[in-house]
Amino acid sequence: MENNHQVTDTKSPLQPHVLIFSLPFQGPVNCALKLAELLCLSGIHVTFLNTEHIHRPLLLHTHVVSRFNRYPNFRFETIPDGVEHEKPVSADRFMEVMEGIDTVSRPLFREMMVSGSLSSRSVRPVTVMILDAFLSFGLDVALETSIPVVFFETVSPCFLWTSCFNLPTLIEAGDVPFQGGNLDELIKSVPGTEHIIRRRDLASFCRSDDLSEPIIDLLLNEARTVPQAQGFILNTFEELDSLILPHMRKLCPNIYPIGPLHSLHKARLREKTTLMSPKTTFSNSVWKEDRTCVSWLDKHAPKTVLYVSIGSLATITVNQLLEIWHGVVNSGKPFLWVRRPGSITGGYEDSQIPTELLEHTKEIGCIVDWSPQEHVLGHRAIGAFLTHSGWNSTIESIAEGVPMICWPYFSDQQVNSRFVGQVWKLGIDIKDTCDRLIIEKAVKDVMETGGNMFRPCADGWKILAKESVTEMGSSSMNFDRLINDIRVMSSATKLSG
Repeated sequence: MENNHQVTDTKSPLQPHVLIFSLPFQGPVNCALKLAELLCLSGIHVTFLNTEHIHRPLLLHTHVVSRFNRYPNFRFETIPDGVEHEKPVSADRFMEVMEGIDTVSRPLFREMMVSGSLSSRSVRPVTVMILDAFLSFGLDVALETSIPVVFFETVSPCFLWTSCFNLPTLIEAGDVPFQGGNLDELIKSVPGTEHIIRRRDLASFCRSDDLSEPIIDLLLNEARTVPQAQGFILNTFEELDSLILPHMRKLCPNIYPIGPLHSLHKARLREKTTLMSPKTTFSNSVWKEDRTCVSWLDKHAPKTVLYVSIGSLATITVNQLLEIWHGVVNSGKPFLWVRRPGSITGGYEDSQIPTELLEHTKEIGCIVDWSPQEHVLGHRAIGAFLTHSGWNSTIESIAEGVPMICWPYFSDQQVNSRFVGQVWKLGIDIKDTCDRLIIEKAVKDVMETGGNMFRPCADGWKILAKESVTEMGSSSMNFDRLINDIRVMSSATKLSG
């Protein structure tokens, strides 16, 4: 541990030192660790701040500490969050975690930055903060300490634009809360998506009659705070979100679209280290990955297997599980299904499952608790992805050219699924339904009859995604601009010591 009481010579030029503080959930932490490694590869000193409840399973299920030990310019720090759960939580406890951060972590973070281990009194003061955009209180700390802040958002730009930055507009226009029950009515008050977004495609919380819900306050805070930062990092690429980014730049001129982040991460690792072969995978998972599913995939022909996963936060009822299960089995397609521990609510037991369904599953299916998803989506056997439409899953699927059947759960997923089906033409959106016949038909449509429609689009987006992370690609150049801006901001940072 560094000597935190030694005051830095304020006349000396400050070396760039970035603090990354992520939301304590699988998706954001995974992205933030990739960003941290990219910064380390670029010679930037990084401190990665995790809350204690997410750091424990990360250490348990990964080799992340030994991986980052090869970077002398990296260190982990942890901060209490008041969350007592030993395992990562599902979406139903999202606000519980956020309230713990606000009550417990927020004052400790301020102390850490103002007078503690990361302040101007430390040997290596933080010169730039990269904070998850949900942690809007970080802007107050940035203003107090005169440290530049760049926000990083791991949800989709289409969600940010339609359901976050324009949430005040939606409320003012009377579009939220909804008046009447027609969920297919177009939303006309959001610039750029007037002919795309229906009521049912807005984030799930927009369906609430109660505008005082904590999640709405959280997003209104984000909408006010993000435009005041020095920059905004997004996990997308210019071509994919060309409909949204011009509008977002009117609010946040300095946007860094550096996605697909996992693809940029792999490309830079191959370029700058000898540790990355085409088959190398680095896990940032807070669940134990079952890699036996990869050898199961190896036995199947190209593009014949359906991959099923509802991600790291979503949950399903036993009835929904049965409808999806019947639909998948009845499609006749071999399937790999990830069922995260705790993702099925209502006291699920195998005894509730019809014997015939279990027997068919043994013949054509493989079910695991958690998978190395990037590796799985890149496997030649995968022909489609039945997904909850979380943004990490969506952009990973886009990067590998895998068409999608979208069954969104909450947050940005409703918007993402609409863009997958309507804008990017990458699959079928079956939101607000959970019927075995619909699921069976959607799987067959995407993997059989719809192959001529969805696969060329998927292949096209895969090419554009790959090009974006090449040396002269848009995401690669945006990342280089970020590195340069971090150096400029660091040299201009004034210590308040």
